[in-house]
Amino acid sequence: MGAVPSTPRWGSSTSSASRPLDTVEYLISTFIGDESFPLSSDFWNKLLQLPLNLHWQPDRVHQACQTLAQNNYRTRHLAKILIHMARCLQESISTSSGAPSIVYMKAVNAVYISSVFLKYFIENAKDEKIEELHLSLEESEPMPTDITKDLNTQEFVMHSVLSFIGSIDVSPDTYLLHLELLNFMLVAMSTQLLSGPSPGPEDVNPFIDAAMSQESSLVLVVVRRLLLSYISGPSISLNSASYSVYSEGSQPGVLQRVGSAAANFMLLPFNFLVSSSGEGSRSLLADCSLHVLLILIHYRKCVEGIEPITDKSNDTTASDSLLKGSTHFSDNPYCKALEHATDVEFDRADTEGNVHVGPVLRLPFASLFDALGMYLADEAAALLLYSLLQGNAGFLEYVLVRTDLDTLLMPILEALYNAPKRTSNQIYMLLIILLILSQDSSFNASIHKLILPSVPWYKERLLHQTSLGSLMVITLIRTVQYNLSKLRDVYLHTTCLATLANMAPHVHRLSAYSSQRLVSLFDMLSRKYNKLAEVRDNQMRLAKGNSFEGNGLADDTSTEMHIYTDFLRLVLEILNAILTYALPRNPEVVYAIMHRQEVFQPFRNHPRFSELLENIYTVLDFFNSRMDAQNTDGEWSVEKVLQVIIINCRSWRGEGMKMFTQLRFTYEQESHPEEFFIPYLWQLVLSRCTLGFNPRSINLFTVDPPSEKQSDYEVESSDRVNGESAKQAVFVDP
Repeated sequence: MGAVPSTPRWGSSTSSASRPLDTVEYLISTFIGDESFPLSSDFWNKLLQLPLNLHWQPDRVHQACQTLAQNNYRTRHLAKILIHMARCLQESISTSSGAPSIVYMKAVNAVYISSVFLKYFIENAKDEKIEELHLSLEESEPMPTDITKDLNTQEFVMHSVLSFIGSIDVSPDTYLLHLELLNFMLVAMSTQLLSGPSPGPEDVNPFIDAAMSQESSLVLVVVRRLLLSYISGPSISLNSASYSVYSEGSQPGVLQRVGSAAANFMLLPFNFLVSSSGEGSRSLLADCSLHVLLILIHYRKCVEGIEPITDKSNDTTASDSLLKGSTHFSDNPYCKALEHATDVEFDRADTEGNVHVGPVLRLPFASLFDALGMYLADEAAALLLYSLLQGNAGFLEYVLVRTDLDTLLMPILEALYNAPKRTSNQIYMLLIILLILSQDSSFNASIHKLILPSVPWYKERLLHQTSLGSLMVITLIRTVQYNLSKLRDVYLHTTCLATLANMAPHVHRLSAYSSQRLVSLFDMLSRKYNKLAEVRDNQMRLAKGNSFEGNGLADDTSTEMHIYTDFLRLVLEILNAILTYALPRNPEVVYAIMHRQEVFQPFRNHPRFSELLENIYTVLDFFNSRMDAQNTDGEWSVEKVLQVIIINCRSWRGEGMKMFTQLRFTYEQESHPEEFFIPYLWQLVLSRCTLGFNPRSINLFTVDPPSEKQSDYEVESSDRVNGESAKQAVFVDP
């Protein structure tokens, strides 16, 4: 190959003759230099097909990126290598041979070089001016004939990238290229990091917008391929023949070396492509596929539109038609594809008899269900499950009729049990999933029929032969306790209690421990309420001295008391629903209320709680009188008391019980979910895919200190009154 200077002079034409033309050192120097090479030049072919075991230091990679950034406005070499990358991908698609070819090697190299330099351009764009990428060619150079007139560079590139991902199976020969393309897409879509959390019409995301403009047939195959890659999670050895193409002997090629060096300095996402053992991680391709899919389906493009408004003035001589600028979000084809996806095993019109117009995405729901259950500990998997349950009625229906709901619920409940080790966003998403599922009465009934032999991850108590429903009640109450002491978030409390309220009328043989925890939940909240009442009274006495600050403190305490009043009422609603609709099936609940009946006494005459306590005291009076009527030798034992309760449950007729409207809480996504999901997704990508990004360039979320969580959902109560549904918000207004 010849000797290569250790420190080349970037873009220097005087040194070109002194170095061999076939060295990567020279070719990369020429690529980033100030001389423009047309697309038809043989230079590009040489650049993309010569691997060498040359190690570049991080500062040289950074210097190379800087130099290309200085010269690219004139050379347009970034756009040109992207076009060559697209051509290589198209040629790879048309290659019929199953063996590795020079085409694949060139494609990998092109994707790799493009990713390295494109990422630098994006994260160093001045004032978020993406036009600095200079994706169009010089006016003097005609547009290539393989790019139609109605396409620009980014549309041509994204069409080729998505076509390869959608049409080429993952195999030992294509694994590395698939992985490179997924990382390229993450880099190309990272322009979202430059914009604020609320998408606006001024935001520029050329590559992700190009992905949105693809034809529906391509969108369907891409979504299917990404989901299948996530489900199967193929693990391919990079020591196979496919990798030998990119190296000489046993050494990685120069582009892998460049990427590895760049990763240390620029935190590029490519340093994990070749591990010390030469094995690709099982989850690597699966995780990248999932992250790309989530970013695609949650993207929201804000566009400006013009809507006519007629001036309805009293002046009859004229009626002016005014034009008013407005903004709206354009349709997301990837989101639509996922929403209308059907089970590959179940082909029919939807439950309302509507037939979706056009081709439909068909997925193996069974495999998807199993994969989600296996990896729900991962935040991205929880986001995918949420997206499916919230958006796809067919998948929600499929989940609800499964008899092995523990496949999904057990990892969710375990994650909530370990809430201190989870992020607050993950806790929210898992609780929303449970709330969505609890909206279905068959779900609430079936979880109490599924008996768990043991729950090994629950450490506080041995749980043997516990129903899945009882475990869910225990875990939700435990989450409320954790939130009360740590997070102190009203929305989390509301979601937990709303889910319990949905479950309450369908409770069946609730375990002794979960019944005790339910009554203890009321006791815990009541003690907090009483403490606040005492503090408020003290503050009001101090405020009588005309202290403005004292009045403010009293108002804050009163606000918090109002919140806890609603929480206590909701717990009483839960107990009422169990006693009204499911008392004969739940003797342990009756026992727990009788055992701790003193906790209800202070609120019996309280104007906000007395009505809800009437039923509880009706039940207490009934069973206390039955206990008093028993002649027993010696002291009462737990077993004797429970036996009396079980016997009298059979004769319970509910006389004297006041029937309250059965609460039913539903989840409704807020009007601007992108303000939560887009920042959240990119935080996951940056933390999981080692896609480092210059923190000074990130405007999507606060990097330091961490941004506070914005609520992304609303919970509503749907009450049926005289057969009609009336919705009312149950969020507590301060």
